[in-house]
This record gives sequence, C-alpha cells and structure tokens, in this order.
Amino acid sequence: MTQRTGLKIAVIGGGSSYTPEIVEGFIRNYDQMPIRELWLVDIEQGKHKLDIVGNLAKRMVEESGLPIEVHLTLDRRQAIEGADFVSTQMRVGLLEARKKDEHIPITYGVIGQETTGPGGMFKALRTVPIILDICRDIEELAPNAWMLNFTNPAGIVTEAVAKYSRVRSIGLCNSPINVQKFLAAQYEVSEKDVLPEFVGINHLHWVTSCQVKGEEKLPEILSGGMAYTAKNVPTVGWDADFLKSLGGIPTYYLKYFYMTDYMLNEMKEAMEKNGTRADVVSRVEEELFELYKDPNLREKPKQLEQRGGAYYSEAAVNLMNSIYNDRKDIQTLNVANGNIYDFLPADASIEVNCVVTAQGPIALPPRNVPEHVKGLMHAVKVYEQLTIEAAITGDRGIALQALVHHPLVPSIEVAKKLLDEMLEANREYLPNFFRE
Repeated sequence: MTQRTGLKIAVIGGGSSYTPEIVEGFIRNYDQMPIRELWLVDIEQGKHKLDIVGNLAKRMVEESGLPIEVHLTLDRRQAIEGADFVSTQMRVGLLEARKKDEHIPITYGVIGQETTGPGGMFKALRTVPIILDICRDIEELAPNAWMLNFTNPAGIVTEAVAKYSRVRSIGLCNSPINVQKFLAAQYEVSEKDVLPEFVGINHLHWVTSCQVKGEEKLPEILSGGMAYTAKNVPTVGWDADFLKSLGGIPTYYLKYFYMTDYMLNEMKEAMEKNGTRADVVSRVEEELFELYKDPNLREKPKQLEQRGGAYYSEAAVNLMNSIYNDRKDIQTLNVANGNIYDFLPADASIEVNCVVTAQGPIALPPRNVPEHVKGLMHAVKVYEQLTIEAAITGDRGIALQALVHHPLVPSIEVAKKLLDEMLEANREYLPNFFRE
C-alpha cells in the first residue's frame, strides 16, 4: 500500500459495544499507522448507541492528544468514499434476531448458537445481501480499500464477498488471537514467542502444532488436557483420551459437534434459567452502554472483556498495521483456499496462518492435517456454500438443502419445520425469500 499522510478508516457498525477497543488500538498504534479520519457508521435503529459509543471514542482521542478526526454518521457512502480500510462489525437484526437464532432451534432439539448450525445459517442469510451491498459502495467509492470483515459468520461472509464482489477482503475471528494469548499465559512468555498452527475453517479449526520459542509443545499440551474456551461457550472440559487421539487442540466451537447432547442440554437449562447467550449479552451491553454514557470515562472499560468477542478489534488493528507497513508477520485469517486443501474448492474460505504483506495475506500450508478432521470440514463447507447460494437467490429449496446437510440437524422433517419457522421469524430481513 502506498503510504500517504494520514489514513481514512470506516467502521461499519460503529455503534457496536466493541468500538472502544478498536479506538484504543488505533491510539496505541498511531506512530506506526497515523489515522487522519475515523468514521463510525451505523443505521437509524443503531443511532442511539452510535451517539453514546461515538462520543466515548471522541473523548478517548481527545485524551490521547492525537490529531484523529472522529466522525459519526448514518451516511455509509460518505464514510466509505476514499477510505483506506473498511472494517465491518455488523449485526443485522440486532440482538433480537440473535435471540431467535438461539431460541428457535433449541425448541426442536437442535443446537441454538449464533454462528453454528441453524442460527448461524440465518445470521448468514440476513447478513450476506447487506455485506454485498456495502461491497458495491466500496467498489465505486474506494476501489483500493481493504475490507476487513469480522461480521459473523465470518467464514461464510468472507467467502460470499470473494465470490460476488471485486473488493479486496480478509476475514477475521477473535478465536485465534485468544488461543495465542491463552498459550502465552500458560507458558509465561510473550505472545510473539508462541506460534500455533491452525487447520480448518472459521469456527471449525484445530491447532495441530504449537511452538513456544521454537520448541514443539503440542504433545505436552494434549497430555495435560489443556484447553481454551470463551465467554460465549460453556466451559465443560474435553475428554483427555479424546484429545490425545485427536492430535490437535479443537476450537471451543467444536464442542457443538463432538459433545452435542451435553451442549444441547446445557443450552436448554440455560434458556429456562437465565436465557441463552443472546439474553446474557443484552444485559452485558446495557451495563456497558451505561458506563459509556459517563462523560468522565475516557478509556476502554475493563468490563468490555466480558463480551464474547473480546480482542476482535485488536486482531483488526494488527491486520491493518501489517498491511500498511508490509510487516510480513504471521496472523491467522480467513482467506480463499486456493490449493491449500485439495479436498475443498479453491474458492472456499478457510482459516489458516498467513504471512501479511502490503499486497495482502499469503496463506501458509499447514504441515499436519489429520485425516479424521477432513470429513467434518468438508461437510460444514458444503453447508456454507449452500447457505451463500440461498442468501443470494432466496431459493427455499437450496436453503432446505443447506439445513439438511448441516451435521447438527438430525432429519429432513426437523429441517423443514425449522426452516419455515425461522424464515417467518426473519421475514423483515429476508425479502428475497418472500417474493411473489
């Protein structure tokens, strides 16, 4: 990327509770990545939150003394025009739609999670058309910009952008950066001294190598039963014998596939007692925005780490910095498969270590891809590709095929009932499916 005086960055979904974290990252990295303009964009329904979090962002920048202009707007095109980076952190339908994604499947005895299974599918169906609309604006108004997407389900969204737009895009997830932080803490070393190798696709990956200061530690980790988790996933542990024979550290999202009965029961109990994760996040967000309103608050509050997506924004800032400065460091990203996995299509989005250059990420082929994880990767990828096609076409038959072929959906009968109820529940966000 040709460096010039000051960058313009647009954050789509700027009213998100995560925004103070990305602002903190911009402030900390200003010497390496001087930002001239930061545009926080939202929609009318999110204006109230945008005003609150946007004013906190302005106070944070003022406290830093840096010459960053912070703009709050509902005009997406104005924000995108001439931008160097566009970061997307949207939730189409807000938390109310997430509640439906989680609640409805559970009533059918199916995992109810916002990125995995039927919930993830409907989040994708709502999101893909909107993201592609944003891409059309980027193509017209900022054709040289990089779009960094960490709108979930990140793998599906990133693949849809690659297939149906000309935008230079990269997908991000907070899970890999959390793995790095977890392992660095376990071994009491700097994060730079830890190099985990990721095999898989978004929210379906395994760490099949872990070097700490150049020494392979995976056998030791597996023998010790060490495993990482997140705020948005129940903390039940893995079976030690299973981990040893697996030959890799599974992401916590794999609990939905490997421990389905247990996780479903946990979800049913949680929904009856305190609600699903969406209900919990609603309460956490209410508390956060009350904090954000405080005119004396001029920094990111510690409580933000209670949100399930902590460190998403740190990952985004790291990626921008590496592209802008051609750092050629290794980051775990969602990119096109190419010829990395011969059992997946070339245009499939995968989650893999990459060397990040000014021209974009270069995927590094994993050294060890366990044979027994390939089938699950392929099955979920088929579901993802069908979901993208359904989102583009509004074809109910393709949507049914996507649900039926998801490993967590038990039968055609359940899939048909789920599809009908969830389409109706999302009618206002899915006009493609309700055309005459």
